[in-house]
Amino acid sequence: MDETEVGRIASWVGLDVGKQDHHATVVSAAGERLFERAVGNDEAAIERLLDRALESGPCALVIDQPGSIGSLAVCVARRRGVPVAYVPGLVMRRASELYRGEAKTDRRDSYVLADTARTHARRLHWLEVSDETLERLRLLGGYDDDLAHDVNRTANRLRDMLLAVSPALERVLGPRLDHPVARALLARYPTPTALRAAGRRRLGPLAKRHAPRLGARLVDEIEAALAAQTVTVPAEDTAGRVIRELAEELDRLADRRDRLAHEIEQTFTSHPRAPVLLSIPGIGARTGARILTEIGDINRFPTAGHLAAYAGLAPVTRQSGSSINGETRSRRGNHRLKNAMWLSAFCSLHHDRSRDYYARKRSEGKLHNAAITCLARRRCDVIHAMLRSGLSYGELPGPPTPAPEPDIALAA
Repeated sequence: MDETEVGRIASWVGLDVGKQDHHATVVSAAGERLFERAVGNDEAAIERLLDRALESGPCALVIDQPGSIGSLAVCVARRRGVPVAYVPGLVMRRASELYRGEAKTDRRDSYVLADTARTHARRLHWLEVSDETLERLRLLGGYDDDLAHDVNRTANRLRDMLLAVSPALERVLGPRLDHPVARALLARYPTPTALRAAGRRRLGPLAKRHAPRLGARLVDEIEAALAAQTVTVPAEDTAGRVIRELAEELDRLADRRDRLAHEIEQTFTSHPRAPVLLSIPGIGARTGARILTEIGDINRFPTAGHLAAYAGLAPVTRQSGSSINGETRSRRGNHRLKNAMWLSAFCSLHHDRSRDYYARKRSEGKLHNAAITCLARRRCDVIHAMLRSGLSYGELPGPPTPAPEPDIALAA
């Protein structure tokens, strides 16, 4: 929102969201507490709250959770034409320290939200009206994050079980659990005893079917690991049942992520800005979808510096007298966007321009992670310019047509 729109707001509605009930506090533009109430998490109750707030003029809704339990309130406010601002949790906790009292209550939190928005309106994160494609990408991206956590948890548990029955076997199969061949072998033959009984005659065809080039070498490594341990641990059969179920669950999770990745790619490529992001080296469908959903409307970032600050990629100056004077990396910002930017910068090192810039930063004495962060910050400028102009990577506006030179002969 621009300054003119913010100046027209007559009241600020701070809404501390909850699963069953929200708590709202409405503060006027002058700082007077107009009213407060508990609000049910249903459409009619939210409508009544906005009706009451709009009696004193245009209002704005300030919320601490725009998704999940706060989604209905955001949708109702947008339908009514009420602008919605979001105060992140870390900002909320720091702001609450400036207010009297130490209690953590819904009533106090809703007032802090409203009054913080009133005094720092231009620093709020205003939620833009998102289109259907971006909303789908946000939901699919969140589901993909959940599946990724489940994959890591299941893989770590499976490696722990393998380590308990055979450390040598875990060194062979543990690092390869992201490959279907390792999961297929453990689902069929989950223990050292079962693997020995199967022998090369059964392990070879199964491994070759899932990994034609890796299969034979993997069977050789498994046989070497089995030969390195002749001791059978207690309750190996029970451990084998757990290993089998974990391998099957991990295979199902991997399959679900693969199908979800295909859906994310289809949804992302249908967005008009997808070709712009996909033309940048190091950005694929999954990373591009995350960047697009976290940025939203690029017009809310006046400059590339604003985008870099929002992503937490802008350096922070630390200065205090003569003892502290320098710049450090920011620990704030949108961490999901920052991670996507950093990953895309790392993947772009095969590109000549990115690799040369990375090498220059390393020659200046920066470590690997710091050099990648510098590259990600530089790519913020590129992404900001491309999304605003709609031009693909490397595509430059045509040179201006020169004015025709006067005919010297005619002039004479």
